[in-house]
Amino acid sequence: MKILKLLLFFSFMCNCLMAQQPAIPVTDNLVAEGIPPLSTSLINDVKNYTEARGAAFIDWHPTKKELLVSTRFANSNQLHYVKMPGGDRKQITFFDEPISTASFEPRNGSYFLFLRDTGGNEFAQIYRHDLANKQTTLLTDGKKSQNGNIQWNNKKDKIAYWSTSRNGQDRDIYLLNPLDPTSGKKVVENTGGGWFVMDWSADDSKLLLSEYISVNESRFYLADVATGAKTRILPQKDERSTFASISFSQDGKGIYLITNKDSEFNRLAYYDFASKKLTFLSSRINWDVEGADLSEDGTQLAFVTNENGTSKLYLLATATNQYSSVPKLPTGVISGLTWANDSKSLGLTLSTFNSAGDAFEYNTGTKELIRWTESELGNMDVSNLREPQLIAWKSFDRKNISGYLYKASSKFPGKRPVIISIHGGPESQSRPSFLSRSNYFLNELGIAIITPNVRGSTGYGKTFVDLDNGMKREESVKDIGALLDWIATQPDLDKDRIMITGGSYGGYMTLAAAYIYSDKIRCALDIVGISDFNTFLKNTESYRRDLRRAEYGDERDPKIAAYFKAIAPLNHTDKIKKPLFIVQGSNDPRVPYTESIQMKDKIKQNGGTVWFLMAKDEGHGFRKKNNIDYQFYSTIAFIKQYLINDESK
Repeated sequence: MKILKLLLFFSFMCNCLMAQQPAIPVTDNLVAEGIPPLSTSLINDVKNYTEARGAAFIDWHPTKKELLVSTRFANSNQLHYVKMPGGDRKQITFFDEPISTASFEPRNGSYFLFLRDTGGNEFAQIYRHDLANKQTTLLTDGKKSQNGNIQWNNKKDKIAYWSTSRNGQDRDIYLLNPLDPTSGKKVVENTGGGWFVMDWSADDSKLLLSEYISVNESRFYLADVATGAKTRILPQKDERSTFASISFSQDGKGIYLITNKDSEFNRLAYYDFASKKLTFLSSRINWDVEGADLSEDGTQLAFVTNENGTSKLYLLATATNQYSSVPKLPTGVISGLTWANDSKSLGLTLSTFNSAGDAFEYNTGTKELIRWTESELGNMDVSNLREPQLIAWKSFDRKNISGYLYKASSKFPGKRPVIISIHGGPESQSRPSFLSRSNYFLNELGIAIITPNVRGSTGYGKTFVDLDNGMKREESVKDIGALLDWIATQPDLDKDRIMITGGSYGGYMTLAAAYIYSDKIRCALDIVGISDFNTFLKNTESYRRDLRRAEYGDERDPKIAAYFKAIAPLNHTDKIKKPLFIVQGSNDPRVPYTESIQMKDKIKQNGGTVWFLMAKDEGHGFRKKNNIDYQFYSTIAFIKQYLINDESK
């Protein structure tokens, strides 16, 4: 009896001491339910992993060898000016909302245009920032409209862009003189939310437009600027093929583009207006060409391929259409290819598994890769990070599914717990890039991370990306079930300690796996996930509803609606037996916050364990450091309590 009393007293005193420790405050912009008080000691414990930042190449100055980058010095990404490789990053925008898109005025670079939304609502407006007086001017309507896709004309005095200003749903094409905010004029009226401006013709009389229908179908049009009339040029007859423009050729006789026509993969191609002939330029490469840019003098075309998730850079001579790869580049992911006006300097963003994204230049004259920014990683130790391992497993139908395994630090012996992190989209791909603060799980908690590319992912051909469409939706979830079985066969992974997580569509996958494989996982973390496709399609913003129906199915069809009802995680909450953490932004236009609220409420009604975190000033995922930090702290607490400490059993 005395021993029992001593134990009870000791437990009471420990709880008192815990209660006396100050807790991380839940700020007014956050809604937190079910999350226990988080000790402020956690802030210092993980600080080495919360101060890292990256930098993204944005644009070259038109007359100087200087550039814009987007990086974070305070709470959100802002635009910075860099005058030389390794030079100071001079911050030139100072907003609460992050900025990651901008374009210099192409004559003398006296100002630049940029996009900014409010609270993650994705209703971006176009602004002009004058470098001389540091003044910012709103150029679009400032209302609940989407605006974007800035394209300068060849005369360099106007931009074309798309906007939903007319009705909040359809993306029409507008022209604007950025020096006169009142000059905006609608020149092409469209139906649907998939329209983009790709380029201007040499005489500025026509616009090349793209209409996105689905991940495997798009169309090209030439639009007359004076009349607004559109003429379709590709495909010449209806077919499920994609066409993504690079630009008009220098002589204006054709266009360079990327297309998957007559191929599993996206190839570089040239379309001749006179002959209407499409010539494929990269057929020897059996991987997707995912980005390209034509040099200012038209003599070189740089393009990047995605080869099993890693990027490879190529240069093509337009006179001969011969190309070669750029050797000895770091293994990683390349984006944002942009030629400077000297037609020798190629700007890009490069990220690797052990370094955050940074701005680089590849100089075709010297054949050097020049680093312009070297982003700070705080005190994060990346020396022991191991290069992610490409893994593969057979799914229920014997199809080969692959992904990347990030192994825990070698200082942790024995079988390691596993986090399965599923990408969104679903038209997206997990790639071997920098995990940023998630390296804490590898280095400090000894958790392995697997990033799978289930069926429906891009990068593996157009047949593979179609395998989850419509009423095949749960087949992608079965790929996760097969991964769980694969983990059970690995000597260094612990099949009894697995957490599923994912955002957006990956959030749906997380919720589906949480009820279908409840007996095989320890816990789950859903970020802005879809809990019922019927309610999701009803409430997502109108400009994107038909685009999502092309992927998921049309809920107005009774058969599809019935299928959605049958697979909705919302209708299977009674089968979710393990703790669930739900994270949401209340301004999310893609997956409305109601998807998370209804899931959270039903779990609570069933007596289940659910943590809930919502930010009132965020949208489709958190972008502000203070919110990201609190999400990270609470995620660590969730993982320690339910994945590592076994409290869910």
